[in-house]
Amino acid sequence: MQFASDNAGPAHPAVLEAMTAANDGYASPYGADEVTARVTARLREIFEAPEAAVHLVATGTAANALALATLAQPWQAIFCTPVAHVQEDECNAPEFYSGGAKLALVGESDRMQADDLRAAIAAEESRGVHGPQRGPVSITQATERGGVYSVDEIAALAGVAHDYGLKLHLDGARFANALVALNARPAEMTWKAGVDAVSFGASKNGCPGVEAVILFDPSAAWEFELRRKRGGHLFSKHRYLAAQMEGYLADGLWLESARRANAACARLADGLRDLPGVEFLQEPRANMLFARMPRAMHRRLHEAGARYYVWEGTLEGDDPDEPLTARLVCDWALPEAEIDRFTEVARG
Repeated sequence: MQFASDNAGPAHPAVLEAMTAANDGYASPYGADEVTARVTARLREIFEAPEAAVHLVATGTAANALALATLAQPWQAIFCTPVAHVQEDECNAPEFYSGGAKLALVGESDRMQADDLRAAIAAEESRGVHGPQRGPVSITQATERGGVYSVDEIAALAGVAHDYGLKLHLDGARFANALVALNARPAEMTWKAGVDAVSFGASKNGCPGVEAVILFDPSAAWEFELRRKRGGHLFSKHRYLAAQMEGYLADGLWLESARRANAACARLADGLRDLPGVEFLQEPRANMLFARMPRAMHRRLHEAGARYYVWEGTLEGDDPDEPLTARLVCDWALPEAEIDRFTEVARG
């Protein structure tokens, strides 16, 4: 019963087959290969953005940090939520790759609100040369707490950012999960809503390790190229990154994998929803849910072999009824039988 992370699951066989196909013969290195050219063209087609710059990297941290470094000057603030991945889980990589840009936290929840963003931006540039200057805004879709921004919410945040002449970056580590939850097109959820740059994730949804940074204004493409090389993230055998992405995008696999992960999460939520002592922190929208459950329920699940993170509280304690928060994540490969077993054990 594996619910710890969508990073823990297997790569999709079709993606591995694409990598095997790319392993035949020789190809130009450093992204000058035919597979990379095809992937660039395909992503431009998917996003309805024929001029967009497309760059592949191996990790989400590299995608976010290099994208934000390209959008931010070292003396600027990058606006994000307190639970954004760039804030909580990237070991100051955005600050490092940008040469010192400061993360400025907006609001108190996983989904940034337009009014909070406007207030946070207005509060900067108040100390002249002594304080940070205004820089890009970064939002996460789907969020680190399982939430999903609507297209209108993204557009509202973009409107605030653009009012101040700032760029909007979208961390899409779970981009496909959010997209299918909204039943939207990639263009609608990004540049048509005002997004300037996207970290398009694939590793959590069936790839061994590849992400794409998409810059809808290609004027920054060369700077990103230089930052990627200088930061040690330009692969010599780049075709293996591209082959993963090509297999992922082929025949709508990326969308189907996301639908399967989201459906698994919905099945899990339905199984837990009415159990005594279970409370969702917010209604699950994509492939991740946070639920408060009694300590005794957590103990039963762990003893039965369930793997997930206890987000708030510890299994040790005297009160079996004390609620502890669980983070439960479903990936594309999670069998329904494991979901049903989890809810059966939780039921007791």
